[in-house]
Parts: sequence; C-alpha cells; structure tokens
Amino acid sequence: MALTTPAAQIGTVVPEQVRRQLTGRRSDTAGRIFQAVLIGAVGASVAVLGVLIYDMVQTGSGTLTDRLGSFLTGNLRSQPGESGILQGLRGTFYIGVFTVVFAFPIGVGAAIYLEEYAAKSRLTRFIDLNIRNLAGVPSVVYGILGLAIFVKALGGLTGPSSQGRSLISAGLTLAVLVLPIVIITSSEALRAVPASLREAGYGVGATRWEVTRDHVLPYAAPGILTGTVLSLARAMGEAAPLILVGAVTGYLSGGTELDPTTLGDRFTAMPIIITTWAGRPGTQWEQVTAAAIVVLLVVVLLANAVAILARNHYEKKRG
Repeated sequence: MALTTPAAQIGTVVPEQVRRQLTGRRSDTAGRIFQAVLIGAVGASVAVLGVLIYDMVQTGSGTLTDRLGSFLTGNLRSQPGESGILQGLRGTFYIGVFTVVFAFPIGVGAAIYLEEYAAKSRLTRFIDLNIRNLAGVPSVVYGILGLAIFVKALGGLTGPSSQGRSLISAGLTLAVLVLPIVIITSSEALRAVPASLREAGYGVGATRWEVTRDHVLPYAAPGILTGTVLSLARAMGEAAPLILVGAVTGYLSGGTELDPTTLGDRFTAMPIIITTWAGRPGTQWEQVTAAAIVVLLVVVLLANAVAILARNHYEKKRG
C-alpha cells in the first residue's frame, strides 16, 4: 500500500482542476472576447504598418534600384534626380551618438539612484512625478528649450562658426528629449528585480554598490536596453526640435565628413530632409521622399538590432 502525504496529494492536483474549482466550471466568455479584441488590435496595427511600409517601398523602389549608390553618397540638390542623403545620414548618425553618450549614462544613473539609493520620501515621489510628466511634453517644447539654452546661451561653445546652430546643439537637445524615457524605463526595470536577489547579496556581506553592480544591473539589463531601443528610435525620428535649433532645410554646402571637429558647423538630418522633400510637388520628389523614408527605417532598425542583441545576451545570462 502506497503512502499518501499531503504534499503528494497537492502535487497530484493539476492546474486545470484548480482553474475549474476557482471558476465554478463556468466558461470565461468575457475573457475570450477581451482576448479576441486584443488580437484584433494587434492585427490591425500590424496590417496598417505593413501597408505603409509596402507603399513606401513601392514608391521609392525606382530610386533605390536605379541609383542607390549615388542616392546614399550624394548631397542635397535642387533636382530630385540628383539629390542624395549623405548629409542627412551624417547628421542622424551623430544625433544617435549624442543620445547614446549623454542620455543613456545620465538616465540609467538617475534611475539607479532613485531606485537603489534615495530614500522613499515626498521629494523622490515629486521628482518621479515630474519625470513622468516630462516624458509626455511635446517635442517642440524641447526644441524651444534647445534654442534658448544650447543655441542662444551656449552658442559660443556649441558652435561659434554657426552661431550655435550646430550638430552639438541638436544632439544635446534630443538627448534631453529622450532622457525622461530612459529614466522611466530603467526605473521600471530596476523595480522588477526580485527583492530576494538584493537580500541574498546583503546576506553574504556585499555592499550596496556590489549588489547593484553584480546582481541588480545584470538582471535589469534587458529592460534597460528595451528603453534604449525606444529612446534611440524616437531621437532619430524627431524633426521639430531640429528645425528650431537651426537644421538646414535647403541646400547645405559641406557637411559630409564624419570628422568630430565639424560638429560645430551647420547640419541637416534625415527627418529634416524627409519633411522638406515631402512638401515639394511632383512625382519625382515623392519617389525620393519614399526612398529616404525606407533608408531611415533601415538605419533605425540596424541601430535597434544592436540593442536587441545586447538585450538577448543579458537575458541568456540571466536565464
């Protein structure tokens, strides 16, 4: 005769039996309807996105197939058949660099302090509330902030030869724009770390910094890198702040080299080029605009792929 213990009896209860006992054997009709609505919303979003991408690829296929090389390496011109986007790619590249160099370290550091070091008080709750409010401020407001601070007040430092209307001003403005997003996503990732992980570190005599560096940050890295993807994509796609800080919307002489010493010169970026070309009449301008949009999508996807690969790497280590 086999021995039966309470633990063994508990182990024989399958999840389906527990679910039936909790629901009283009633079918979850409302839950199924809600699930169907969610699936429909996801399907509609993917369908709309697919239609837009297909339309852009089809419209710009002529430019991308006939003169892809000259389109990627050419400068801005008055004729659509001669125009290129090299100057815009340069500006978008440096904007991404400024976002990575300034926004991410500051944002992650602020999140670590607020979640791991700062005492939970009215002041920290007030700071957290204001950070979340700043994440919803329209981008044009940050453009005005960049114009007032980085162009007008600090123009002698950000671009003496261009009166402050430089890539430095643009990069710093967009870094400030995405900073609240980085702080919020990093804070949420740190909050998701189990408290038992911290307590285990403290239990073996580790300091707060050792626990944060060796246990909390590696566990929260996938969530932090997800915020990195979102903020980087937004920084590369913003146009309004760039217009306010002085991005060139017409012909730009020079601005094709990646020499960091030219960061104080006049600039343009892919969102500015797309916005300008989209307002010009004619089928040829529509084609080059669509081609520029496709190129920008590819650039953003490549930048996001790096962050996604790093996120997957940390997820595997955590697993």
